[in-house]
Amino acid sequence: MGSHLCDALIDEGNFVICMDSLLTGSLKNIKHLLKHKNFRFVKHDVTKYISIKGKIDYVLHFASPASPLDYLKYPIKTLKVGALGTHNALGVAKAKKAKFLLASTSEVYGDPLVHPQKENYWGNVNPIGPRGVYDEAKRFAEAITMAYCRSHAIDAKTARIFNTYGEKMRHHDGRAIPAFISQALRNRPITVFGKGTQTRSFCYIEDMIDGILKLMNSRLNQPVNLGNPSELSVLSLAETIKKIAHSRSKITHRPLPVNDPKVRQPDISLARKKLGWSPRVSLKEGLQRTIGWFKAAS
Repeated sequence: MGSHLCDALIDEGNFVICMDSLLTGSLKNIKHLLKHKNFRFVKHDVTKYISIKGKIDYVLHFASPASPLDYLKYPIKTLKVGALGTHNALGVAKAKKAKFLLASTSEVYGDPLVHPQKENYWGNVNPIGPRGVYDEAKRFAEAITMAYCRSHAIDAKTARIFNTYGEKMRHHDGRAIPAFISQALRNRPITVFGKGTQTRSFCYIEDMIDGILKLMNSRLNQPVNLGNPSELSVLSLAETIKKIAHSRSKITHRPLPVNDPKVRQPDISLARKKLGWSPRVSLKEGLQRTIGWFKAAS
């Protein structure tokens, strides 16, 4: 997502400083920008003190492992980037008198008891479960962002990002769409966790970046859901990908992970009303583009 955001900001004529520890990211995604006159890459872990010279207008904090494979592998690093990383990023915004945007997540809602999820829902999270390292890191990140907004008058935005997919995702990312596509293109069994009746809502990356840019330029200082409200079961997703990819794969089932959410669907009424934003790319079109990219990249 960060590389797509860099592209969009560069296209708007901005000078972009991209900072990443590359724990889960890849320079391949920004290779085309490395020699661009309006782009600079800095390899740095934002849980350490951040030093940037010159004027900065906006700090966008997207640092964090996001795939379950990653945050289960790096639980301490995930917690630290949500806490220390957010604190450091907010410190830069405060020192530079810059605006701030936090990339939060629908995972702050946990395994929700309210459906669809509105921004005023506080969530149902197991703080000591295996997924808690990611969920609570983001919940803390939201809390400290709002504290800086109230205490230091920082113009801070919080995007609660729901499942997003598209080009440049890793083949072995661990999330549903890249996993299903990789398996389908190789005609290997498509592994669905549980019965596949759990639901998700998937937003194409082009739409998500558009929503983030609109939130950046808004006056909102409250969390805003960004995602596609079109909901479908994970099993239906697997079958759709199999069909679009013309795959001979069989669908198999594995045990459901601990605390895996049963439902996930954003209520985007706030984004529609205040940002004039809603997704435009259908799941079929987004999957066709994504599968095309995976084919070319394999």
